[in-house]
Amino acid sequence: MERTNETAVREFVFLGFSSLAELQRLLFVVFLLLYLFTLGTNATIVSTIVLDRALHSPMYFFLAVLSCSETSYTFVIVPKMLVDLLAQRKTISFLGCAIQMFSFLFLGCSHSFLLAAMGYDRYVAICNPLRYTVVMGHRVCVGLVGVACACGFTVAKIITILVFHLPFRSSNQLHHFFCDISPVLKVASSHTRFSQIVIFMLCALVLVVPLSLILVSYIHIISAILQFPSTLGRYKAFSTCASHLIVVTLHYGCASFIYLRPKSNYSSSQDALISVSYTILTPLFNPMIYSLRNKEFKSALHRVVGRTILLPQH
Repeated sequence: MERTNETAVREFVFLGFSSLAELQRLLFVVFLLLYLFTLGTNATIVSTIVLDRALHSPMYFFLAVLSCSETSYTFVIVPKMLVDLLAQRKTISFLGCAIQMFSFLFLGCSHSFLLAAMGYDRYVAICNPLRYTVVMGHRVCVGLVGVACACGFTVAKIITILVFHLPFRSSNQLHHFFCDISPVLKVASSHTRFSQIVIFMLCALVLVVPLSLILVSYIHIISAILQFPSTLGRYKAFSTCASHLIVVTLHYGCASFIYLRPKSNYSSSQDALISVSYTILTPLFNPMIYSLRNKEFKSALHRVVGRTILLPQH
């Protein structure tokens, strides 16, 4: 009987946009347009990097992986959110919620470690430019992405198991628009102090460890740049790092606000608003920040578009 009670909740109901009932159709149109633009932007970036040999370098390899990660990240959350904006009853099955949480955490955690790998790439490029192509060979780049994915998979699996092994006997209403950790924990009938501590520590490690590696990389980078003899050289070096720093600030700022706050500061409306920013806006801005600030990428895009236009004529 105890096991039957624990599995009584078969589905969850999303209440994330319930207070905006009159605006849900408008939100659907706005979010759909942003989502399509995100897909188009990321597809353009990946296609350009693949088709133009001038961009076959470690930095652009990581940028292509970042774009694929952002696309997958939005695919886990946004299509379901768009359907729910038009649906009368916004539900997700117990298993579907677990899969969504695992996928979201896997991609989000991998993203953190990927940003650390990109910071290391910038460190090698600026501090050891003569050996850059040797140190950052293809196997090393693939290995770094593999390690980022392995870390993300491990953390996501542990947290998802800890959360969904809790008993859910009563409320199934999530004050959110997807299955994030805090909203699901809030409707659990009970949870141990141990599981709370483990989840918090894993979230902290996923943020603190990559961010620490990025800080170490940039301490060496800034030290090296300040030793450059020319002002133009220092400006160009800082410029190559600026995009990465902006993306790091956006990612860790939002993630820290959501996952490292004291529980007493939990606010459903605040979290929903922040979640919209990092599930819809950040995946749109990140690749654009990298590509629009990069003259080499814009030149490559013009070449690819030019070849595509001329191809039917031959």
